[in-house]
Amino acid sequence: MKNTNEMELIFDSKSVNEGFARVAVAAFMTQLNPTLEEVADVKTAVSEAVTNAIIHGYEKKVEKIRIHCRLEEQILYIEVEDHGKGIEDIEQAMQPLFTSKPELERSGMGFSFMEAFMDDIVVESEPKKGTVVKMYKEIGKGRELWTIQSL
Repeated sequence: MKNTNEMELIFDSKSVNEGFARVAVAAFMTQLNPTLEEVADVKTAVSEAVTNAIIHGYEKKVEKIRIHCRLEEQILYIEVEDHGKGIEDIEQAMQPLFTSKPELERSGMGFSFMEAFMDDIVVESEPKKGTVVKMYKEIGKGRELWTIQSL
């Protein structure tokens, strides 16, 4: 039987809750004994996903964002879900520097940051129904090798 643990968080799509979401996920993952870099990576990815839901999904309307996290052995799985406007063209939206809100001075790097900081990311979206960003990161990858070599 695999060692698992789960948590779910539902909160209003207000920008003040972005920090709360990233800290909650970071606190949840501490049971895997992550490095500071791993925590920072996950916090950045969660922050980007939540900010996208607030700005692009709900266009600053106050609705609900759901985060579901699951730990399975040393892997952290995260889903960030909104029921907002959805994404018309996921492939285009995931291109570096693409933004649908240039007037808000958005950098268009949200998905690129998520991809850079997590091991994998999958985006599922349907126009007028919402978006789910699924990502995972293996915590402690390569640490065993370092421990053996340091002896």
